Amino acid sequence: MRPEAGFGLYVHWPFCQAKCPYCDFNSHVTSAVDQSRWSAAFAREIERARTVTGPRVLNSIFFGGGTPSLMEPEVVANVITKARAAWTPANDMEITLEANPTSVEAARFHGYRDAGVNRVSIGIQALNNADLKALGRLHDVSEARAAFDLARNTFDRVSFDLIYARQNQSLDNWRRELSEALSMCADHLSLYQLTIEDGTAFGDRFSRNRLPGLPSDDLSADMFDLTQEMTEAAGLPAYEISNHAVPGGESKHNLIYWRSGDCVGIGPGAHGRLTLNRARVETLSHRKPGPWLSAVERTGSGQCEEEIVTPNESRIESLLMGLRLREGVPADWLAEHTKLPGLVEDGLLEVTSDKIRTTARGRPLLNAILRELLA
Repeated sequence: MRPEAGFGLYVHWPFCQAKCPYCDFNSHVTSAVDQSRWSAAFAREIERARTVTGPRVLNSIFFGGGTPSLMEPEVVANVITKARAAWTPANDMEITLEANPTSVEAARFHGYRDAGVNRVSIGIQALNNADLKALGRLHDVSEARAAFDLARNTFDRVSFDLIYARQNQSLDNWRRELSEALSMCADHLSLYQLTIEDGTAFGDRFSRNRLPGLPSDDLSADMFDLTQEMTEAAGLPAYEISNHAVPGGESKHNLIYWRSGDCVGIGPGAHGRLTLNRARVETLSHRKPGPWLSAVERTGSGQCEEEIVTPNESRIESLLMGLRLREGVPADWLAEHTKLPGLVEDGLLEVTSDKIRTTARGRPLLNAILRELLA
């Protein structure tokens, strides 16, 4: 753990209106949710976590999913109130909620703000209707723009996600779409290349050669390079491989992960990383919503596993996460590594007095760099 990396709370809301074909997150479609039961269960988990962590300064709360914008504002308010009571809130605590831009979910924005949310991340994913339909999204572009405008007028900070390297997408099409996104004046953008994951509808189609029009590796690389150029020129440089922000607009919660800080994870399938008695501990919760809720109500804990992370495993994990950041990792982590001089000579890594980080050339080759370092 790096103490300066901070301490956060992740709350997983596992429900969605529909399952997107590219999504491999722990999300479930259901017709009805007893939100009062879930609110009480989250509160009970926070109380349990406080007995484990002891007093801490809480730097961030992140409501992820699933689709957290399906939560009633009263549930969000209760979680925030319980978390503030359990730990000491930092003066600049960031409270993020992921939202979809359907009109139903956007209507809750003022309630979330009143509950204490000060940052929203909107899953727009594409800025043309044909691709939104292909991605299984339930909103159209006009809804997305309306939700973004409402969010920008409601919250202190707003981010949104886009997926690129989509089916039949050309470099010029991505240039125009990214230009439109940058004109919307968000302080943070998450820009992800489409990845085909096993266990998803897209994964199944891909395995049966029924997902035509995916870009070549060369075109995907060109799209990545264009993304870096355009966001840099617009004042939203990449501070992490897929995340871009104005200076000071970086996601504090995600920086806790990437800097190997501590995080409590509650909700179905939520992971946690905690430093307890000088040992790094990984926690995991029951994955399915029903068993998780029943376990909390029956035993007071939704956690199903706890495992000590060895010092070597922790070092590897910190490298995997930390080198995703433009700031890099502490120089002493790799100072004696035999592969470091060659990677520096090849222009893939650079060394400063206190950091080792990827170069602009090395960033898109991060996986290959990590394979070398971890071999």
